[in-house]
Amino acid sequence: MRWEELEQTILSPEACLSARTKGREREEPPCPLRTCFQIDRDRIVHSKSFRRLKHKTQVLLLPEGDHYRTRLTHTLEVSQIARTIARCLRLNEDLTEAIALGHDLGHTPFGHMGERVLDRISRSSGGDGFHHARQSLRVVERLEKDGKGLNLTEEVRQGILLHSKGQVDVRQSFGMNRPPTLEAWVVRISDSIAYLNHDLDDAIRAGFLTAGEIPSLVTERLGVTHGERIGRLVEDVVACSWGTGSIIMGESAMEAVEVLRETLYRKVYASSRVLAEEPKVEHVLRTLFEELLSNPEKAAGLDRIEPDPVVRAIDFLSGMTDRYALQFFDEIAKPSPWPA
Repeated sequence: MRWEELEQTILSPEACLSARTKGREREEPPCPLRTCFQIDRDRIVHSKSFRRLKHKTQVLLLPEGDHYRTRLTHTLEVSQIARTIARCLRLNEDLTEAIALGHDLGHTPFGHMGERVLDRISRSSGGDGFHHARQSLRVVERLEKDGKGLNLTEEVRQGILLHSKGQVDVRQSFGMNRPPTLEAWVVRISDSIAYLNHDLDDAIRAGFLTAGEIPSLVTERLGVTHGERIGRLVEDVVACSWGTGSIIMGESAMEAVEVLRETLYRKVYASSRVLAEEPKVEHVLRTLFEELLSNPEKAAGLDRIEPDPVVRAIDFLSGMTDRYALQFFDEIAKPSPWPA
């Protein structure tokens, strides 16, 4: 294929070439126009789980304003940042984009609150816990297309699984499970760049803090505006990573990122205003979980895919949008009015 030949000409020796993919679980005939990673990207974009991201919380629950991020806009921002870094480092942009677009497909309703609640529900029910990266892999391997999955390449699946650094600082994430490709590393660091900057933007809009409360170390090293901060971090990653065989961030930028992260945790993620919502989220999701165990037929045909009732209920809950979860809760928990 012509594009595979172009990759061998223009990409770095450290890039993951389409022609050298480890392949799919089920073999398929090659496409005459698209590489395997381009196919994966397209399958993710056309999936139902990707479309549902537009109604899943990023940080702020059920935001009223039209300009707050959702899980979908977060995904698109990660993708754009990752593509820029990959292009500048002459890595495989198609592979990078596919991983970025698929990295949060398994995320829960109600953001990380929902993830924590489902983790507790799973463990208390004898399960192995819940993590959105593992669920994202499960979505593309098992749940999409009525149990057939998307049959993505090994490189994309492993990139999705290993994209998350968890609830640790950015510095620690460099010592965690090493993704198998530099493209996957790019997505991991782009995820951090995206969420730290857009969460700050949304937090200011929502009144959690003012622009004047951003630490001076952050503004001096990264910039005053949203665009400046992202631009400097991307430039730093490209400059520090070039020719090293790894994806890294410079010490000066890293210190600013950690200060920004600590500020967001203190002012937003661990604020009383946010944490006050978690018991409500837990009540909603536990009520829905018990309902699905009692009435498994409500899990929209997942019994054909997953026989374990607990796993099936977790699958169904994690796939819900915020508004669908609340609608389902209303249907089973609120009294119905008498007809007039």
